[in-house]
Amino acid sequence: MGDWVFVCATSQLLPGETTVAWDGDVPILVVNYDGDYYAMEDKCSHEDFELSAGHFDGDEATIECALHGAKFDVRDGRPLCAPAYEPVVKFPVKVDEIGVWTRDDRG
Repeated sequence: MGDWVFVCATSQLLPGETTVAWDGDVPILVVNYDGDYYAMEDKCSHEDFELSAGHFDGDEATIECALHGAKFDVRDGRPLCAPAYEPVVKFPVKVDEIGVWTRDDRG
């Protein structure tokens, strides 16, 4: 399992905001949904395109891929509409006094 990667201070990622962190060569999209932090691979499961380029709906906890409109629940990565049928890879998040951390835990 990889080491934890620092994302940002909690004050730098307010509710409704997103950022991208890197664990080696893996981009990880981190979102603040209503004060809770979630992380997923910054890659649409339908096509290799950055989810961070799409719209994050901070009210509905969804991210929409800008390429073909696939929508995902940021809390668990599950697809909510076609053309995506596979979930997005989720990653763990921890928050401490320093800030928000994540890692690619695929081993």
